[in-house]
Parts: sequence; structure tokens; C-alpha cells
Amino acid sequence: MVDKPQQGEILGIPYNFERPSLGRMLSSYWQPGKGMLVKKPFGIGYTLNLANWRSWIALVVVGGLLWQEQKSRSDAEEADEDEGGPVEVIVD
Repeated sequence: MVDKPQQGEILGIPYNFERPSLGRMLSSYWQPGKGMLVKKPFGIGYTLNLANWRSWIALVVVGGLLWQEQKSRSDAEEADEDEGGPVEVIVD
């Protein structure tokens, strides 16, 4: 029986299913001199390189968008509570 490869590329997308070690995990997320995206230490695709300043900007933008969405959701819930009971709609 042929062994399946544990790492490689399919259609230009990297994959790695070898058991991750702590050293490999840390070194894959911090690669000075590399681009914003680097190969994931486990799984399929790419992840952020935290040694690149663009990754930190992306994290701040995503965090800001999540905060804004959470705030607007809580404001909408408060507005629904303030309106009170049911509303009667009359259609002619």
C-alpha cells in the first residue's frame, strides 16, 4: 500500500498534516523577512506572519469591525426593548 504524503501543494495551496510541535508552531507564526502570509504549520492554506507589520494592521482592522458589529447589535437590542409591546398594523 502506498503511503499518502503528509505535506505538499495542491493547485498551489500548501497543506501539512504532520503532527505539529511547539517549535514549529512558534516559528511558523514569526518569520522575519517573509511576507504577510506564510504557510500554516498544520492544515490547509496560509496564516498571518506576526513578524510583518501589515499583519498587525489587519488584526486591528478585524478587531475594530468585530467591536463595531457587537456594539451595533447591542444597540439594536436596546432599541427593540425600548419600543415596548406589539404594534398594530392596519391594511386597507
